[in-house]
Amino acid sequence: MIKKQATALLLLLGIFAFAQKPIFTTAKVKAATVYFNAAEISQTASITLPLGTSEIVVKNVAVNLNESSIQIGTPASVTVLSVQFTNNYISEYETDPKSPLLKRVRDSIILVQKEILKVNNTINSESKTIQLLDKNQQISGVNSGLNVAELMKMVDYYKSKQLEIANNINTLTEKKQKLDETLQKLNNKLEVDTSKEEKTSSGKLIVQVMNSVAGPVPLEISYLTNNASWSPFYDLRTESVAAPINMMYKAQVVQNTGIDWKKVKLTLSSGYPNQNNQAPILSSWFLANQVYNDQVITTSAYGIRNQIQGRVFKDKKASNEMEMAAPVLAESSVSNYTTVAENQLNISFDIDIPYDILSNGKIHSVSLKEIKLPATYKYYAVPKVENDAFLLAEIADYSKYNLLRGEANIIFEGMYVGKTFIEPNQTSDTLNLSMGRDKKVSIKREKVADKSGTKFLSAKKEQTFTFDITVRNNKKEAVELLLKDQYPLTTNKDIEVELLQSDSAKVNAETGILTWQLQLKPNETKKFRISYKVKYPKDQTLNL
Repeated sequence: MIKKQATALLLLLGIFAFAQKPIFTTAKVKAATVYFNAAEISQTASITLPLGTSEIVVKNVAVNLNESSIQIGTPASVTVLSVQFTNNYISEYETDPKSPLLKRVRDSIILVQKEILKVNNTINSESKTIQLLDKNQQISGVNSGLNVAELMKMVDYYKSKQLEIANNINTLTEKKQKLDETLQKLNNKLEVDTSKEEKTSSGKLIVQVMNSVAGPVPLEISYLTNNASWSPFYDLRTESVAAPINMMYKAQVVQNTGIDWKKVKLTLSSGYPNQNNQAPILSSWFLANQVYNDQVITTSAYGIRNQIQGRVFKDKKASNEMEMAAPVLAESSVSNYTTVAENQLNISFDIDIPYDILSNGKIHSVSLKEIKLPATYKYYAVPKVENDAFLLAEIADYSKYNLLRGEANIIFEGMYVGKTFIEPNQTSDTLNLSMGRDKKVSIKREKVADKSGTKFLSAKKEQTFTFDITVRNNKKEAVELLLKDQYPLTTNKDIEVELLQSDSAKVNAETGILTWQLQLKPNETKKFRISYKVKYPKDQTLNL
């Protein structure tokens, strides 16, 4: 038994020792699944393998990939022994200088170079002959005792001979130029042949296999690369506040894998491969003493600005909301070619239209589908931050559209008005989209000087702030306006805040937000006043 095992081991070692030189093949991209931070590329290749072990070099794979994600699919007769990725493998042409195609090119180059050398030698010889004739003619003219007839005969000889040699030199020069052009073409062809695949991608897979049946073998190759990504993008179009929103769901795909994806089956997924999949564990939380500067805590202007830019806030709808038709997919060839699958952990878009995505790091726009979004419109304003009214579109039951967070272009009444941001990852049942500013709804917030001021009370300082907010509807139709302002809050017991006047606003004491739900008739003006008082120690400075 031991002897048989030893014999088998020797045979196996012999197979490896006498394995043939590397066999090269070029992989082609068949499909790509692009994630937010990576892509899974599927490629195919075919190769003819001998019996026994072989080293296969698969060219034209991504220049940067996750080696642990490489999968090689082969027939049952082929066993994959090992797979290695490299960007620095010696090219096929360096390992096989006797390649028939390259050998013909190199042989032709040698022949042309020899012919050029012969032509150069002939031109050089003819040039020296002319020089010798010129020199002999000068000597003969000085020392000869020739009569006129003999002299004329000699002149005719020199003339005809020089003309003959000059014509020969011209012919040889033209021949040399043509040979130089031929040599250049051969050298260029040699350069193209040796570098064509390298220009596509320097990435290669070195695959060691054992084959039990000689013949052609198909290869299925897949792996993950971080040099590709995509992000959702939207076009929002509406003709009026009485019409639904036509949403074009798009994707911005970027890849720099080193391979041009030509006519590939494209799938886009909202997943994040290569994440840490270890569930978190809580440990004990010990508090330590920390020192904070005493200051009034307010809702930040940045937070309100986020609401203005289309991020989420939650309010009850007004009683006279406009009713929209039930949501339906718009009739579009783009939608017909895209299949949306909502999986347990992500959303994927399967696109049946073949796409070309070049490896140039530039954004490639891919249209996914069109959706008609039923919307309820109203205006929203926070004059403390912006003296403009923003048109908001409220989308109810938005989860059915499989929206992902991303930027959106706004086209209102046929005009591009700017960008907004769609944030579907929220707990509210209504999605608010900012559709742009409307200058026909005028808003002004002014400090009332005679109702504001500072008083000093023994160890305390008391400051009063009063503001008037004026709102006017300059439109020909009535509008609904959600108006917001705020007053400061405090968690410091030495600081006291008192809201003095809010003019019928809905007050949220936990956030300090004041809200008015307004119905403004055409050319109607309304004014509101807010006032608050802050009392704090004299030796402190507050950001008010």
